[in-house]
Amino acid sequence: MAHLAINGGTPVRTKPFPQWPVYDERERAQLREVLESGVWGIGSPKTAEFERRWAEYVGTKFALSCTNGTHAIQIAAKAAGVTYGVEVIVPSYTFIATASAVLEANGIPVFVDIEPDTYNIDPAAVEAAITPHTRAVIPVYAGGRPPDLDAINEIARRHGILVIEDAAEAHGSEWRGQRAGSIGDLGTFSFQSSKNLTAGEGGAVTTNDERLFDLCYSYQNVGRRREGGWYEHPILGTNNRMTAWQAAILCAGLERLEEQTNRRHRNGAWLEEQLSAIEGIRPMRSDERITRHCYHLYMLRYDRENFGGVPRERFLAALRAEGIPCSSGWTPLHRQEAILRQAEEYPRACVPQGRSLNYAQVHLPVTERIAAEEAVWFSQTILLGEQADMQDIVDAIAKIRTHVDELRAT
Repeated sequence: MAHLAINGGTPVRTKPFPQWPVYDERERAQLREVLESGVWGIGSPKTAEFERRWAEYVGTKFALSCTNGTHAIQIAAKAAGVTYGVEVIVPSYTFIATASAVLEANGIPVFVDIEPDTYNIDPAAVEAAITPHTRAVIPVYAGGRPPDLDAINEIARRHGILVIEDAAEAHGSEWRGQRAGSIGDLGTFSFQSSKNLTAGEGGAVTTNDERLFDLCYSYQNVGRRREGGWYEHPILGTNNRMTAWQAAILCAGLERLEEQTNRRHRNGAWLEEQLSAIEGIRPMRSDERITRHCYHLYMLRYDRENFGGVPRERFLAALRAEGIPCSSGWTPLHRQEAILRQAEEYPRACVPQGRSLNYAQVHLPVTERIAAEEAVWFSQTILLGEQADMQDIVDAIAKIRTHVDELRAT
């Protein structure tokens, strides 16, 4: 008799997890306000309201809205002085935008490895990758988890490079009580459909540096100055402005973001405690400096050897059959066809002496192992459930561990 649902047994869970996005009359009221204002684009007080509120939430002097998280990184990179021949250190374990935005700014991504027990950029690898051509490092909050910002900021200060926080997945995460996006020189956010605060699309750049903010504004707003004339364009920018409709949705979403973030944090911490008791399942390393984790993704480490050699993909299929949505996550960027092709087309005359852009020769053992056989992801929507929903995740994994011989035999 089969016990596992993948083999015909009864699944642990048949009901859905919480749906996303969440909306109510607050979104409708905000959208009506924009509709009736007659100002739907540039100059909308609703966009200015969101920027003010987002800066207050993050804890920075300035926030600039934009079209999406990819453009947010590109704008920040350009403001940081990234251009032809300039190197930017990035993890390979991240969404493609972290590196593609650097390439779109004409910079050179330098891929480094990650820590095996956090999935975040390894500070030691950052330091080893710095050259005279390095202008910035982009630490990513993988799944919303803060990287070691103490070490990264110290390294950056010592070498005179800028820190651009890729906080696309980190709305409300905190490092030593400081919010993501307020700790480096620049922070970037995404409000794409899956994000913890969403308007379907949208992005933002945050900073405490007025000079950098002015540059970001110009790159976002077709090269205009904040106090300049309408047809004065001192630098070459493009139109990456957010619409008032997006700002309205985000203003409404901000009203429930704190409660949702605290709920995800509690549920994530509970899962860490419960799952650590299952042999072969390893949560991420605890770090008391992380004072809040927004858990855009709950990531765990699957140990194939402790599951009788069952490949991760087979484990994931069994988990889905038990009613638990899950995925294997990112493909390393130094193996992405688009990155390899773009690097091949980079102007040879702009490549610093001694630097190879043959990413096919790059070997990042931790990243490659994690992506190929270890990482297991759950989305933020799951963590909006009740503790009983979290118990179903634990029960499903424990069930698979108990009956793992059924997977090995099929």
